[in-house]
Amino acid sequence: MKIVLSGFYGLGNTGDEAILKAIVDNLRKELDNPDITVFSLSPEQTAKEYGVKSVYRGWRHGNKEKVKALRKADLLISGGGGLLQDTYPTKFLFGPLPYYLLIVFLAKLCGAKVMFFSQGIGPVTSRWGKILMKVFANMADFVTVRDQYSKDYLHSLGVKRPETVVTADIVFAFQPDEDNKAYASLGLNGDERLVAVAPRPWFDHEDEYIEKLAWVLDELIEQRGVLPVFVPMEPPYDTNVSKKVMEKMKFADKTRLLGESFTPNEFYNFIAKTDLTIALRLHALIFAALSDVPHIGLSYDRKVESFLKRSGMWDRSFPLGEFTKERLLENALYALDHKDELQEMIIPNVNVLRNEAKRNVDLLQERFLKGER
Repeated sequence: MKIVLSGFYGLGNTGDEAILKAIVDNLRKELDNPDITVFSLSPEQTAKEYGVKSVYRGWRHGNKEKVKALRKADLLISGGGGLLQDTYPTKFLFGPLPYYLLIVFLAKLCGAKVMFFSQGIGPVTSRWGKILMKVFANMADFVTVRDQYSKDYLHSLGVKRPETVVTADIVFAFQPDEDNKAYASLGLNGDERLVAVAPRPWFDHEDEYIEKLAWVLDELIEQRGVLPVFVPMEPPYDTNVSKKVMEKMKFADKTRLLGESFTPNEFYNFIAKTDLTIALRLHALIFAALSDVPHIGLSYDRKVESFLKRSGMWDRSFPLGEFTKERLLENALYALDHKDELQEMIIPNVNVLRNEAKRNVDLLQERFLKGER
C-alpha cells in the first residue's frame, strides 16, 4: 500500500515528531511492507531518520513532487495532532488550516483516498476557516479523532459526510527504544528525585504562569530536595521560556536544562526516569503517562484537558489561567508523596488509551484494505 503522510513534520516539534514515529512504526508493524512518503519541511532529515521517502511540504517548491506522490498514493493520512485549527491567523491560502485542507483537496484530485488520522479538532473560529472546513473536510473518506470533544466539534462545523470514530492520540502507541542519551547528558549520580518541566510560550498568561511556576519549583527544591529539569519540546521557543522561569527562581542553580537536539525517543526515556512531570506540552504529559509517571498539566487548550481527564490526572491539574501557586504546590507535593497510589490509577487508564491508539491502524485496514485481503 502506498501512503502519503501530511502533518507538522520536519519543524523540530518533539510532539509532532513523536506522532510521526508512532504512525510510521505502527504502519510497518501492522501492514505488509507499506510504501510511505512524508511531506516534511526537512525532507532529507525526515527520510534519513525514519527510513521513508520525503517531499518538501511547503508551496515554495517541490509541488511537482507532491502531485507525483499523491498520484501514486492509495491513501493520504492527514495527521495526527491538532492540524485543523485557526489559532494562528488564517488567510485565503496561508496558515495551517488552509494548508492541510488544500493538501486534502489535491489528494482527491489525484485520485487518492483520504483519512484524517488521530486528530484533535479546533478551535476554528474565523468565518473563512469554517467555510474551508465545511467544503474541504467533508471530502475525507474516513476520520479518527483523539477525543469525543473533537468529534462533536467537527460535527458542529458541518463536517458530517465522513464516518468519524473516537480513538486516542497515536502517541499512546509509541514504540520506544532504550536510549539514555538525554539522561546521561546531565551527568547525574542516579539517586536524584527528578521533576520534568515542559513549558511553552502562550499568548495571554505567559508572564503570570512563569512567576507561579518558578515559585513552586523553588518550594519543591526546598521542601523535597527535587531536581527540576526543563524539557524543551519545541526549541528554541520552549528553551527561551524555560530560561525565563529560571531567571525568576531563587534556586536556579539547582535546576537543569536539557539540550535541544534530542529525539522524541530520547526525551521519552528521560521523562520515564522522573518522579513527576509538570507540563503545558501535551506530548510531555503523554510520555509521562506512558511511563506511569504522575503528571500535572497546565491546560492552555481543550486537547490537554481532554487527555488529562482520560489519564485520570485532571483533578490534580489546572486550566492555565486559573490556578494559584499554592494549589499547584499542594498537588505537586501530593504527587511526589503518593506516587504509588497515583500509578495504580494511571496504569489501567493508559492501557485503555494505548489500545484505542492502536485502533487507528486497525480501522485504517478495515476501511481501506478490505478488498486486498
